[in-house]
Amino acid sequence: MSIVAGCDVGSVTGKTVILDEGEIIAYSVVPSRPLPAKTAADTMNQALEKVGLDIKELKYVVGTGYGRVKIPFANKTVSEIACHAKGAAWLMETAGTLIDIGGQDCKAIALDEKVRGKVKSFVMNDKCAAGTGRFLEVMAAVFEIGVNEMGPLAIQAQKIVPISSQCSVFAESEVISLIAEENDITDILAGVCDSAAGRIVSLVGRVGLREDVTISGGVGKNIGVVTAIQRRLDIEMKRLPGDPQIVGALGAAVIAQEISSK
Repeated sequence: MSIVAGCDVGSVTGKTVILDEGEIIAYSVVPSRPLPAKTAADTMNQALEKVGLDIKELKYVVGTGYGRVKIPFANKTVSEIACHAKGAAWLMETAGTLIDIGGQDCKAIALDEKVRGKVKSFVMNDKCAAGTGRFLEVMAAVFEIGVNEMGPLAIQAQKIVPISSQCSVFAESEVISLIAEENDITDILAGVCDSAAGRIVSLVGRVGLREDVTISGGVGKNIGVVTAIQRRLDIEMKRLPGDPQIVGALGAAVIAQEISSK
């Protein structure tokens, strides 16, 4: 057996994917803790427990994410951009443009046409959290709903109430005012999702749009944001099979597999 793993320590969650001979045999997603090393241990242990393995049985581990340098058991670290590209291409060979929206950043990645899983170019948002998972969490708290409820409600909207503020803090105040004005909640939520979509669409324009377009990261589960992105780009995105939140960890595991097989 050649069992390898990828561990992605992000700002909001930690993810691990375990591969055995090119097949996903286990994965886990856990909330991030203040210390990246503890997050890494939590997610790795949870994934190992699912298949009854000990970490010593892993031939190679690649770490990624903002906390990658703090993963004590990683044999190598690789940037999350490279890992998301590799993971997306592993799941969908035809992927051309990858949108990745995580907890605190968002990226548009153009994949190489000739070399599967290679990054051709990419752009990231600035330090502002607008349009990221954190932004959506803050907005969900204002409505006193779970972030997972936001998308299904947003797609029920009859119209989009625009959110004009570019800053997350000011956007929160604006949303509170819109609620006080008794705008329909679903219409405001549609505006929140559209605002998040606007940030990423501007990034996509800078790397170029090439089919197939797909999305990774936790926000890829938000049907409201996905729908808004599709409307703004006038396309239908191809959804990756499986959980979009584990794409970075999957890419890290694929890289671990490539290294261990040499």
